[in-house]
Amino acid sequence: MKHASRLSLYAAGLTVAALLSCASLSIAADPGTKAAAPKVEPAAAGQDPVARVNGVAISALELKRASKVMLAGERGIVPSADQQKEFEKQALTQLVSAELLYQAAQKLEIKDLDKQVEDKMAKGKARFGKAEDFAKAMKDMDMEEKDLRDYTRRDLIITNFIEKTIVPTVKVSEEDARKFYDQNPDKFTRPEAVKASHILLGVDEKATAEEKKAAREKAEKLRKELAGGADFAALAKGNSTCPSSQQGGDLGYFGKGQMVPAFEKAAYALKPGEISDVVETQFGYHIIKLTEKKAAEKVEFKEARPRIDEYLKNQKIGAAVNDYLTEARKTAKIELLLK
Repeated sequence: MKHASRLSLYAAGLTVAALLSCASLSIAADPGTKAAAPKVEPAAAGQDPVARVNGVAISALELKRASKVMLAGERGIVPSADQQKEFEKQALTQLVSAELLYQAAQKLEIKDLDKQVEDKMAKGKARFGKAEDFAKAMKDMDMEEKDLRDYTRRDLIITNFIEKTIVPTVKVSEEDARKFYDQNPDKFTRPEAVKASHILLGVDEKATAEEKKAAREKAEKLRKELAGGADFAALAKGNSTCPSSQQGGDLGYFGKGQMVPAFEKAAYALKPGEISDVVETQFGYHIIKLTEKKAAEKVEFKEARPRIDEYLKNQKIGAAVNDYLTEARKTAKIELLLK
């Protein structure tokens, strides 16, 4: 799904986002609502409908799954009875939206649909380390593999519809992008950053006092060699236990908050070309060489433009989907049967 994020289509999760990123669907039909699963025909005979859209039933089982999706997104919150009902209402709104889109989307042909379905199914399964984990995920959501295949097919059909009928109508002008840039200066400031290399004498957290002492002494010895003119990159390659040793200890650029406090404080205190004393962190003993400092700077409009265009296009496509659904509801026969 090339425009999945733009379309406000994302993996509904069904408690296992890694799995159903290949299948489930959420439509941004109403601001503030969360993900819900797309329409699948009732899995059990005699399943009571909770809604009908142009005569097509949305089952209580589908609503149960969709509600689980929304609860999974709340990460550990146990809803009250009133909150549960609100989740169900929001989920039902999403299911109705998905059904409206699906009914329109079926009119468009998709080449190799079966192959696309199987490819997405395979990718979804591959996210699980074990077959039993996949099976458990299905069971947790009251689903069978055939249900997931149906969700996947519907997802592809709806996405194809939006890609072909809505995405082409959305444009972002330079005026739009410039206005956003000017009104959000805080989003286009590149923070101060430094470029540094280090030599790490790693020490396990369970190391004995003697082992820690030996590592520190070795670090101090290397620091003296550097003070005597030894090549930093060569010593890093031969002694550092960090993977960066392969690059002569080079860590590239990093900003504040990206490294552990002791390391950051020592690095930012240096001037370009300077080498620190031995610095202790939970990882062991470091010798840091500062290569370069970059002051905070404003990102120019030309550089920021591609990201702004993408962001604004996302917003406009979401709004266009909402507009489409608003119009579709005017002529659709929608029966809400949820009690």
